[in-house]
Amino acid sequence: MNSHALSRLAISIMAVLFVFTNFAQAGPPLICHPIEIGQARSLPWVDWAHRGSTDYDLKNMTRDTLAILDSNTPVLVRMETLRRATIYARQDPQVAKELITRLQARAANSDAAGHSDALAWFDVGYLAEAYKQWMGKGEPNPAAGSDGYALVKKALSLREQDSEMEFAAALITLRGPDGAHQDHARKAMAGAKNDPILARNLGSNFNHQTIAELLVTAPAEGVHQ
Repeated sequence: MNSHALSRLAISIMAVLFVFTNFAQAGPPLICHPIEIGQARSLPWVDWAHRGSTDYDLKNMTRDTLAILDSNTPVLVRMETLRRATIYARQDPQVAKELITRLQARAANSDAAGHSDALAWFDVGYLAEAYKQWMGKGEPNPAAGSDGYALVKKALSLREQDSEMEFAAALITLRGPDGAHQDHARKAMAGAKNDPILARNLGSNFNHQTIAELLVTAPAEGVHQ
């Protein structure tokens, strides 16, 4: 192999390493990218890389999370609240199980009462997907076996149009299925024209590109992860 070919090979290897390094630094989008919610109430802030104990009493997390979700909270605030809850929940498997169990019961009870609550189904679906992205291999995952995306789709079917929920579904389906992902992304971007906070989130940066660019250029892998 001549020196020119070696140089090209070295450049190619460096480019591949750069891509994988940036991907690793970015981490899972449902966890590592905070949702902009302005001054809306949520759980106390916690850095996504934090794994140790905090000043926040985890015994209060399920109660505090439900109080926020039960107060007619916008979808974007729900997403950020569940993102923070997942980071906290990783510190205590019992807390993690308690939260998703309560959300599952809350959604099921709405069906049993004859008035399916779209937001309740969204909450448990989004939390299940967040758990899947953040619970490491070998760690107990209370969402194992749950299809959170299917629950989010159920929530969407119960609401006529919800661009913020479409945004959540687009983030969940970044790695497929491609047709569904592009449909969710298109509806989210269309709805952002009348939703300034959603528009800000689509324009926010993640891994050297905007979220809107990430949604549009997401590679399809054929199966939902």
